Amino acid sequence: MHPALKKFLEGKITLSPQQEQLVSSCFKPKSTKRNQILLHKGDIARHIYFVLKGCLRVFLTGEDGSESTRFLIFEGRMGTAFPSFILHQPSLASIQTLEPSELLLLSYPDRQMLYKEVPGWETMDRIRLELDYIASIQRIESFITMDSKSRYDALMQQYPEMIQRLPAKIIADYLGISQETLSRLKSKI
Repeated sequence: MHPALKKFLEGKITLSPQQEQLVSSCFKPKSTKRNQILLHKGDIARHIYFVLKGCLRVFLTGEDGSESTRFLIFEGRMGTAFPSFILHQPSLASIQTLEPSELLLLSYPDRQMLYKEVPGWETMDRIRLELDYIASIQRIESFITMDSKSRYDALMQQYPEMIQRLPAKIIADYLGISQETLSRLKSKI
């Protein structure tokens, strides 16, 4: 099993050597280039991505071509265009690598098999999803309850590396502010 996946599972689930081998066989490695599209809008999401190295962006594209970042997935995290993955329907979102990335892909059938074959996998996955859902709701609430400076300050405290690693356009979009506002906020620090 990849050491990063093993670390991710540590303390969440106990696996026998056979279960560890099964889990390892379900996660398929993939290397990507920067700005590679892993899922196009309208396609069905067939995998959950575990990020070993790099960053993924799940985003929506408006009729006018404008983009809106739904969420970002960094090292040691999992994610996908979840509605499409679960419902097997065309995705409203796209998924893009923002950096050259090393990923492990888990297919829907393999995920279902792990639920059946590995005691505790389903509970562990549910808890992870609940925490991701809470983080998404808190982000949406911040758009309503916080001004742009407060959102920027919160991002600086929670994920300072994000501001250094990602283009200003992506950071501004993620915060729901203009690039000009982001530039002003950065200059005041």
